Amino acid sequence: MTLRCALTKCMVCGREAIFLRSYSGEKLCKGCYVGSVEKKVKTTISSYNMFDPEDRIAVAVSGGKDSLSLLHILHKIEMKFPRSELVAITVNEGISGYREEAIEIVSGNCKKLRVEQVVTSFRELYGHDLDEIMNIAEEKGDLSPCSYCGVLRRKALNMVAKKVGSDKLAIAHTLDDEVQTRLLNVIHGDILRIGRVGPVLEGNFAGFVSRVKPLCEVPEREVALFAFLKGIEFQTASCPYREEALRNNIRIFLNRLETEHPGIKYTVLRSLEKIAPSVRELAGKAGLKNCKVCGEPTVTEVCKACQSLRDLGLI
Repeated sequence: MTLRCALTKCMVCGREAIFLRSYSGEKLCKGCYVGSVEKKVKTTISSYNMFDPEDRIAVAVSGGKDSLSLLHILHKIEMKFPRSELVAITVNEGISGYREEAIEIVSGNCKKLRVEQVVTSFRELYGHDLDEIMNIAEEKGDLSPCSYCGVLRRKALNMVAKKVGSDKLAIAHTLDDEVQTRLLNVIHGDILRIGRVGPVLEGNFAGFVSRVKPLCEVPEREVALFAFLKGIEFQTASCPYREEALRNNIRIFLNRLETEHPGIKYTVLRSLEKIAPSVRELAGKAGLKNCKVCGEPTVTEVCKACQSLRDLGLI
């Protein structure tokens, strides 16, 4: 990841370079590297008009490198806009021996930055921890843990973002996450979903908080180095359910391709972005409605979270 050589100089300031961006050829020192990541995030925010100067921004912070890096970057940006506010939302899914550490780390970062933190849990919102849900799901031979966790987390974040009066909900999806998600949609045969994902998901329906992804143009490995160089404390342990997910296989595949063909993640993302408008036109505009069970926004009669819990006999 890093490049240390006395003869290699930063292309910006001339100091010793510590990082080489293979896909662009940039050689950067520590300070210029950190600045380049922050600049890329600012450019992404500006390009997609993600925020307004007076927004109350909820940041989904899990405790990992991505979400905590996003929190630190947005905090630095927000200091220039005194009428805006940040609030960190942490969801405790109920994964024994894993999530407790993350919540403590997030709390420490929030205190350091003087950012309000709100913690919610699957048990509080749904009456069951993820571990309990998965025990039942395994007995039925149902979906993977990430399938359940993903839909329940998305619903939880929207519910809490509304509760704290947020105008926007910032998600720490990196370039890798965006490409993986789109390829997963293709693999699962859900092509129409390609037209429903992107850097900004507008909240044009009462009860749905607009979602933005300021890190969507930054590769995951660059976010990791950013967090390390900034001295940001984050959870290093991987989710115990992660290895079971198909997403992990796609992650490994894409990383191998990126090593052999630098920049290919950007190429895949841009290609799928070109397809998205045609897919949206083909599918038509999917109107949101209120879930008949819980009242949360959904494109179907019953939201995916309630469908999943109902299938397991939990509601």
